[in-house]
Amino acid sequence: MVVGIIEISVLILAAVAAFLLYKVLKTATSLAINAVLGILSLIVVKFLLGLEIAITWVAVLVCAIGGIFGALVIIVLNYLKIAFI
Repeated sequence: MVVGIIEISVLILAAVAAFLLYKVLKTATSLAINAVLGILSLIVVKFLLGLEIAITWVAVLVCAIGGIFGALVIIVLNYLKIAFI
């Protein structure tokens, strides 16, 4: 398993998005729900839509930190064959 610069950059972007979401929402419950929805959306896209997304610890962290936004970034990068292949 090779972790590239794009995956690490997306992880940093997800952390920034999580910080901004925390500032906007100000509740840990909303962040937890967003994280669960992000991970679930990644799993749904992988198994129901058939995208070959590599579910690694980086992808899970991006979804856990970035939530649905993180999952969408992973899906777009995978669809464009840039990362998470």
